Amino acid sequence: MPKSIPFLLVFALALYSATVRAQSPSSSSDLAPGSAQLLNPDELLKLLQSNAGEKPLLLNVGPSLLYMQAHIPGAEYIGAASDKQGLDKLRARVKSLPHDKLIVLYCGCCPWSHCPNVRPAYNQLNAMGFNHVKVLYIANNFGTDWVDKGYPTIKGQ
Repeated sequence: MPKSIPFLLVFALALYSATVRAQSPSSSSDLAPGSAQLLNPDELLKLLQSNAGEKPLLLNVGPSLLYMQAHIPGAEYIGAASDKQGLDKLRARVKSLPHDKLIVLYCGCCPWSHCPNVRPAYNQLNAMGFNHVKVLYIANNFGTDWVDKGYPTIKGQ
């Protein structure tokens, strides 16, 4: 097989991948570390402890086992947004909310770059017209980046 064939296949795959990303309503670069859509754990903690302004709607879009082990006080369990049931529950939960409501999503099941849940949830809310959606940036996992830092948690429920 000529050496140019594998190169052409790789090039074609890269071009296709870039095209698909460009056509998606909200690219994953929207949630790149350091972007305005992300909140660091210390920023969320300050927001939750503040007496000023309306509190955000805090939605856990990860696995139920993780939520049962520990979650942020006031967080509502939605379900894994990587599956249809989770996204259906998310849509139902926010359906009656004003589109400027501050909503904070989080998962924490695994390292940020591998999380299968936050991007689908974020993209779904954007597609529905919500314009004040933030995602808690959990670089490693919820245990390391929230629980082990001594931030408030509730276990069980």
